[in-house]
Amino acid sequence: MRVILFEIGGFSLRSYGVVVGLAVLLAVGMAYYLARGTQYQKHIFNLVFYVLLGAILGARIWHVFFFQWGYYSNHLSEIFAIWNGGIAIQGALVGGFLTTAVYTWKNKISFWELADIVAPAIILGQAVGRIACFLNGDAFGAPTGTGFGVVYPEGTIAFERYGSVPLWPAEVWEGQLDLIVFGVLIAMKNIKLPVGVLFLSYNMMYALVRFSLEFLRGDSPRYALDWTAGQWTSMSIFLISMALMVYFFFKRNQETKVITM
Repeated sequence: MRVILFEIGGFSLRSYGVVVGLAVLLAVGMAYYLARGTQYQKHIFNLVFYVLLGAILGARIWHVFFFQWGYYSNHLSEIFAIWNGGIAIQGALVGGFLTTAVYTWKNKISFWELADIVAPAIILGQAVGRIACFLNGDAFGAPTGTGFGVVYPEGTIAFERYGSVPLWPAEVWEGQLDLIVFGVLIAMKNIKLPVGVLFLSYNMMYALVRFSLEFLRGDSPRYALDWTAGQWTSMSIFLISMALMVYFFFKRNQETKVITM
């Protein structure tokens, strides 16, 4: 576990940036592969810049205003200091999805069809990205209270918070569960589903993963019902996705009835 891989002069290569970069490349490559034979493949590389921009902006907004506003409300000058760390994957996803929605609208292509295609690629990138969190010592769990757990080294945020205390490996387990979600989504591609349902299934499965593991997290303040901002975000996404999924199934059934009449 190394926050900094190596230093040359005054330059430090951080493991977080390297692994996140690899995660993005892997996700883009998988999305391009999954889009083969469709009109959407040519749009994958065009989307990357805009999605990354939206993801970074959304990730920072979520971290500042939903996760750590108690701190930033007293340190307003640090809100834009993203180089000091502080991004939230849920905000990155929301920002990326909104950017994609704008792109598909401007290019007159279906957001839902594209979203269905790239959904497995997104969760694969998230799974690899959690390795970056582990190496960086963030997104860590709370103390286990036993001899079991991960003891983070000096120089990590986890060590600054808890010292040499075993913590739940929340980010490791999330990465592993993300890989399971990836496998399920790949299998679901063989099922004839209404447009948009595969993407919504991804949203719902990840929301359940994140909601459950937040009970083990030790780096987030808690609000109403003793839930973290991550749990409130997850529950909101789950309910919205479920409502949309019911609508898409109902819409398909209605269209089928019209055709068969």
